[in-house]
Amino acid sequence: MQRPEAWPRPHPGEGAAAAQAGGLASPSGVGEPSGPRLQEPSLYTIKAVFILDNDGNRLLAKYYDDTFPSMKEQTVFEKNVFNKTSRTESEIAFFGGMTIVYKSSIDLFLYVVGSSHENELMLMSVLTCLFDSLSHVLRKNVEKRWLLENMDGAFLVLDEIVDGGVILESDPQQVIQKVNFRTDDSGLTEQSVAQLQRQKKGVFRPRPASAPPLASTEGSPAPGQHPRSYSAT
Repeated sequence: MQRPEAWPRPHPGEGAAAAQAGGLASPSGVGEPSGPRLQEPSLYTIKAVFILDNDGNRLLAKYYDDTFPSMKEQTVFEKNVFNKTSRTESEIAFFGGMTIVYKSSIDLFLYVVGSSHENELMLMSVLTCLFDSLSHVLRKNVEKRWLLENMDGAFLVLDEIVDGGVILESDPQQVIQKVNFRTDDSGLTEQSVAQLQRQKKGVFRPRPASAPPLASTEGSPAPGQHPRSYSAT
């Protein structure tokens, strides 16, 4: 009599390890292979995005889950990632159970962080979109000085690409259009406020005491009327 075909037995401890990894070992006799199950797909693919200078100091950062809940833990993580990646020419790193893609530009390092099972190409598309969008906003000067002077625009760009860990956009042209729309729709910006203040100072500049008195407006034509003309006699 032929023995029924069976799946290979797991080694001792594999079931517990699989349970800790998020999967459950199949009960014996069911006819399913043991080991961790496949991770279900999720829209929350991005754990963090941050930009560091060439000394590893944070310039811009957003975290989208509670993997690093405190500022201290985030700073330690960023320093460790910087030390691991700043002297390599690779674009992908695996650190602390996470997948990290990164790119350097002059004195900046841009990082996108996902989970260990995340698709590197998807993370890289976010990184490329971020870099190209910042290049447009900063007029191709993707460096620390210009980033600090345009930090509001950089945060707008990031918010259009990732929201709460969900990838919203990976086309830099679409990102720039949305950023421009939000800027136009926001009403008065800091620049326009400064312009109004300068105009106000110019229009309402106090008159010096020695200035001649203003001409009387009595008898002057109403708005829209032509002044009277007089012929010489």
